[in-house]
Amino acid sequence: MGFLFSLITLTIFLSLQTSKSDQNQHLLLDQIIKDYTFKSYTTNSKTGKLHAINLPSNLSGVKADAIKLRCGSLQRYGAKIQEFRLSSGLNIRPCAKRVILLRQNLGSNWSSIYYNSYKLSSAYQLIAPVLALLAYTGPGKNVSTIEMPAGKNPIAIDFSSTEFLNDMLPAGIISPLCVRFDENGKITFLNRTGPNNVCVSTSNGYFGLVAEMPLYMTAALKSGGKEVGKWKIVTVGSIGGALGAALLSLLTIAMFVNAKKKIKKEEMDELERRAYEEEALRVSMVGHVRGVGC
Repeated sequence: MGFLFSLITLTIFLSLQTSKSDQNQHLLLDQIIKDYTFKSYTTNSKTGKLHAINLPSNLSGVKADAIKLRCGSLQRYGAKIQEFRLSSGLNIRPCAKRVILLRQNLGSNWSSIYYNSYKLSSAYQLIAPVLALLAYTGPGKNVSTIEMPAGKNPIAIDFSSTEFLNDMLPAGIISPLCVRFDENGKITFLNRTGPNNVCVSTSNGYFGLVAEMPLYMTAALKSGGKEVGKWKIVTVGSIGGALGAALLSLLTIAMFVNAKKKIKKEEMDELERRAYEEEALRVSMVGHVRGVGC
């Protein structure tokens, strides 16, 4: 019955994938991954061992791993699951005997679902795959979501080893911003990553990296009200950068020519002034000589 449900859910999801009006695709994708996780994860799975989840071929690019841990040990010692580093002192609630941590990497094919579903402003561009860390009560009939707020030290998410969705972003992009896609449909902006591309958060969930686009690129993000592809953004950005460089060069040349003309004019004015003074001096001397001769 559960497997049949997965197939039905997957079929519905794939049909919704073609519909741009649907804003809840990410919830359905999450349900599919969760369903496949607990179908492949049994009570006999070893505690503390990362378990790769086999997903349908239609979800190519999506990677999911699950690990079963003792709640008390997780709180005392923390854990590292792929890109996620959990420090000790987690406030896990409810703290069941066993906790299942599900890590997801939505890859380049499916991360755009979050960009579209959450209606991220065109001033920001998603530049890395969406990563997720979710917590559930141990395998069994009644699986429920677990809240996992961080203690004194935040949860760290390392994007440095992930595939960047757009390595051709033009110059002018400042360091990426970390975002968390919350359950209430809102986006929480976290920290700037700096050169290490590490995000920090006070809770688990879905995370992404976005870049603030320069103003000349923001206008190019929409064409007739529709988002354009990344290659168009890159092209517009490159053209904009080239035009900016050309204008700067022309401005520099114009300033140089203007300065040269100004210097030349000052030199000519100086020569005219000297010539006038010399002529006036000659006239004065001639008048003086004539006066003496008389």
